[in-house]
Amino acid sequence: MIRAFIFPGQGAQTIGMGRDLADAYPEAKAVFEEVDEALGDGLSRLIWEGDIDELTLTRNAQPALMATSMAAMAALRAEGVEVTAASYVAGHSLGEYSALCAARSITLADAARLLRHRGEAMQAAVPAGEGAMAALLGLDFEAAMAVAKEAADGQVCQAANDNDPGQVVVSGHRGAVMRAVEIAKVKGAKRAVLLPVSAPFHCALMEPAASAMAEALSHVDIEEPVVPLVGNVTAHAETSKMLIRNNLVDQVTGSVRWRESVVWMAAHGVTETWEIGAGKALSGMVRRIDREIATRTVGTADEVKAAAAEALSNG
Repeated sequence: MIRAFIFPGQGAQTIGMGRDLADAYPEAKAVFEEVDEALGDGLSRLIWEGDIDELTLTRNAQPALMATSMAAMAALRAEGVEVTAASYVAGHSLGEYSALCAARSITLADAARLLRHRGEAMQAAVPAGEGAMAALLGLDFEAAMAVAKEAADGQVCQAANDNDPGQVVVSGHRGAVMRAVEIAKVKGAKRAVLLPVSAPFHCALMEPAASAMAEALSHVDIEEPVVPLVGNVTAHAETSKMLIRNNLVDQVTGSVRWRESVVWMAAHGVTETWEIGAGKALSGMVRRIDREIATRTVGTADEVKAAAAEALSNG
């Protein structure tokens, strides 16, 4: 069994996520406490008892999802399962920071502060209402890129997330993205819908945020990960500290190459993925990309215990 640990991105957040992990494992509770201290606010209280609209704000959702994933990792360690039980780690957009934290490349406190900064920078990069994102369902990546190119018409419209063979997200100026929705329908998309997001992520409009992250990352120590990272920008495994730092900057404006990342992992022997943290969206994507890969979600205390029992029984 060759396993990859994968970490969710924005959209997986829910009120109450990680609460049972913190209740069941002191090690998981300590993760949330450390994140609260690093950010200087009560993020865990927002996660467990707050308003979903406030949690969904990019500045909150990004560190919150990372904290929940790291709480699940802490619970796994308490059950005897280390990150080295995986051959690779990967994360979707902000989940790449979770993957790097799990692989001991970035500290928990640094990951929390970087993601708070990243969320604020991404939100500030484009004035409210000027950008948009849309999911094109039923078109492959090449077809979606052609739609985006046609829709741009002098504005920005790019394929932002290559999620699976039938789901590509485009991002850019609102007018161009709305044109892409109509063009995609004509080109045979099953559905094409605007997404409820606050900014056009992973496109050229995020260049101010990329510059902000370059500056922030220049002050952070990045170590070589103990498990190779399959990165969003390159869609293959990487351990170079320098390249990881550069790719985290490029990731802000670049496409999330998730489909290609999973294809690469399958070609390099991965037979099982564990989705660590909130939700199960990535597991669904993995199954649509390669039905031969087994999937498991590890986001609750019960799921941690079941995953640990499997891992330890299989050696």
